[in-house]
Amino acid sequence: MSNYHEIAWQGLWKNNPGLVQLLGLCPLLAVTATLTNAIGLGLATMLVLIGSNILVSLVRDYVPKEIRIPVFVMIIAALVTCVQLLINAYAYGLYLSLGIFLPLIVTNCVIIGRAEAFASRNTVAKAAFDGLMMGCGFTLVLMVLGACREILGQGTLFDGADLLLGDWAKGLTIHLWQVDTNFLLAMLPPGAFIAMGFLIAAKNVIDKKVAEQRPAPETEQAVTRVRITKVS
Repeated sequence: MSNYHEIAWQGLWKNNPGLVQLLGLCPLLAVTATLTNAIGLGLATMLVLIGSNILVSLVRDYVPKEIRIPVFVMIIAALVTCVQLLINAYAYGLYLSLGIFLPLIVTNCVIIGRAEAFASRNTVAKAAFDGLMMGCGFTLVLMVLGACREILGQGTLFDGADLLLGDWAKGLTIHLWQVDTNFLLAMLPPGAFIAMGFLIAAKNVIDKKVAEQRPAPETEQAVTRVRITKVS
């Protein structure tokens, strides 16, 4: 397996920041009431993650180790501000929907963790690819969680897609069934915790099944040693 394949495997599944590392849980559990919000926050986090990994990798040889964390945080904060202004300009409805959790991307442990653990020790190409894969893994978890909560909570999918994609996307909302009252447990953070637990359990079950189907490693044949005694 090449190094890039290993990076992709780590980000998307084996070391997924949402399912395995359990990083960035605050926005992950708070904003995923709908699939649209989940996609919006996931894309914003991915852009910041890729940009911060690239910049940290570029300056890693010029920043003293003693002040590397403050420098990394300044880079992340600058990128978050840029993304926040872009969403404010081109998707104002989504900007209002994400609220405080958009600027709080600065404190997302996924981003600062990858900057410190990977980007500061690898080339720009590998750092950018790691940011892309970790961002994709985090966004996929957000999307699955958002879709489950929206379906259980209000019986729809892609509700409010126009906040992300514009007025033409109003017709994308899918009504799976009619509900008189929203299922609050799925819409509120306790429901997010429960759904997240089921996702983690599903991943563990899949990993266990895959491990059971793998052929057992060949054991080395025991070497019989012959004891030679001195013959007088």
